[in-house]
Amino acid sequence: MKVARIAVNYPQKNVGLLYHYEGDLVRGQVVEVPLGKRSELGCVVSVDESKSKEYADTPVDKIKSIKDIVPDWKLGEAELQLYEWMSQYYHYSLGQLIFDCLPHVLKRPRELEQTLGEGQPLEFVPNPVQKSIIESIREGLGSFKRTLVHGVTGSGKTVVYLDLIKSTIEAGKSVLFLLPEINLTPQFIHTFAKYLDAPIFSYHSELSDSQKYQIWKEARAMKKGALILGVRSSIFIPVSNLGLIIIDEEHDTSFKQDDRCPYNARDVASKKAQLLNIPVVMGSATPSLETYNSFHQPKQNLFEMKERAGNAFLPEIRLIDARDKSDKSEDDIWPLVPKSIETIKEALEKKEQVLVFVNRLGFSSYIQCRGCGHQFNCPNCAITLRYYKRKHQLACHHCEYKEPMPSQCPACGCMTMSHKGFGTEKVEEVLKRIFPEKVIERFDRDEIKTFKQLEERLGDFHAGKIDLMVGTQMLSKGHNFEKVKLVLILGIDNQLNFPDFRSSERVYQTLTQVAGRAGRYSQDGRVLIQTLNPENSLFQIVKNHDFHQFYQDELKIRELCDCPPFKRLAMIHFSSRFQDKLIGHVTEHAGAMIKGLVAQHFPEVSVLGPRPANIEKKANQFTWSILLKSGDLAQLHNLLKSFEMNYKSMSSVSYKIDIDPYTLM
Repeated sequence: MKVARIAVNYPQKNVGLLYHYEGDLVRGQVVEVPLGKRSELGCVVSVDESKSKEYADTPVDKIKSIKDIVPDWKLGEAELQLYEWMSQYYHYSLGQLIFDCLPHVLKRPRELEQTLGEGQPLEFVPNPVQKSIIESIREGLGSFKRTLVHGVTGSGKTVVYLDLIKSTIEAGKSVLFLLPEINLTPQFIHTFAKYLDAPIFSYHSELSDSQKYQIWKEARAMKKGALILGVRSSIFIPVSNLGLIIIDEEHDTSFKQDDRCPYNARDVASKKAQLLNIPVVMGSATPSLETYNSFHQPKQNLFEMKERAGNAFLPEIRLIDARDKSDKSEDDIWPLVPKSIETIKEALEKKEQVLVFVNRLGFSSYIQCRGCGHQFNCPNCAITLRYYKRKHQLACHHCEYKEPMPSQCPACGCMTMSHKGFGTEKVEEVLKRIFPEKVIERFDRDEIKTFKQLEERLGDFHAGKIDLMVGTQMLSKGHNFEKVKLVLILGIDNQLNFPDFRSSERVYQTLTQVAGRAGRYSQDGRVLIQTLNPENSLFQIVKNHDFHQFYQDELKIRELCDCPPFKRLAMIHFSSRFQDKLIGHVTEHAGAMIKGLVAQHFPEVSVLGPRPANIEKKANQFTWSILLKSGDLAQLHNLLKSFEMNYKSMSSVSYKIDIDPYTLM
């Protein structure tokens, strides 16, 4: 009889519960096991004889029998090693991690749809810079190597990607191409399908369980070269003949998962490539400070593309001072100002398309009674409700709460409400009033909810059926809009004032990426940034397209505040429905214990907090956090292990560890 150590789909962080099994059993198999009064799936981590010394002292009644083996489902060795590494690095239950990532096993999946590449010869020849980068990276195909391609927007990073993909597929290997957003999928599929002579699989959240399961089955059995193009979760697809991983827009926060295991797909991709001994190529016009620094110190496998491809130039960037000039005649065009309207009008008269970027959804940020000042708050979260005019409702952007827009103030009965702030819906309404003869549409998650709607909206814009498009971050990443020469950016000041050490980096990335949509096929692209703070030095750096100046300036600030890349971070979040209980537990027990461990054993770790989260209450859960900083990664992880071993949990209080957090709020 065998004894198997099983990683069970259960949140408790265990190295593997013990189960008996008579017959053949191997590491990586998926099995069904009893857990309490129910059955759960688990993965075999190790197998040994029951008479082994390790199990000799274990009471027989403590080792239950495995119920069944799930047929046709076994994790490969590199696959399981990746999950084991993630479990240790992110301090997350191995069993729960595996089954968070695996697709649902279906007995009768539908037939899988795939795109077959046309295999057309290239219409273009790589320019000297692209050719040099391609040749350098090609030399590393076949072994593990990390490469960063830092190219300005429109420099032709896709040409580099395409050539490397073709070379890999021609060698009989497959390629995994990671994108930050589902909305970039149609554009890349269109480009790659034209030139690749291989099947192309698209993997994203809009796929059904059946389609996801089929892609995993196809990938496990892959014999010939193929391209799998997908978002964050596609990193776990077990491609049997994987030869290359490419991560486009490596800096993007979409690669970091917030719920469940808070992994970063970019970092997981590097580990996967190392385990498989294959190269990983990252690309961005605005690489994250940590990534760029890791390649720049010392400079290795870093390739720069400083000019746009073809005859295109980087766009001219102008600042528009939007501070109040006390001209009440401008109220009807707010939040735009006359100079912005005038420039949009000029572009539309030239039959150009225009993009307007607004980083907020809805009509107004919140509603306030003009009589008594009452604000409408979410009952589940500690934030004000956002107003959506078309739906005539107030809604929370952190939970599902919605309520109809009231006709009068519930506190004083006043029937006059004041709208504060603005979003995409407000800007769209103003522009439609100013340009009634033009086709104006929105490109945001409130307007576009399905992949089909996404393809249709992008298709209409590319076909010239839309004159002006108002959108959020969905517009900023990687799109090639041929007829766009003018981009207007609104509301960026809110991001600049956000209390987070990465706020400047995020604003720089957003401005540069959004600006990069202008003039990609011309020499006269223009970008207007409406701001209440035109003197901010960051705007001058953006105007000069000077990433290296930004990098040097930001690096000095990061060093002064002991932030990445100089120190590594970890957050421990404690949550509960009961605020008083949570505060007492975190301050008197958990916080005191962590500080005691640091004082006695981990001198290289500093502790900040505990303190309430920036939004303390979300979805009826209060959250308090402890921030850990250290220049010694081993000490940081060992402290977290010691915390988990010694921590005494409290009913109704849960905790979550976030390694390399993207936000400290």
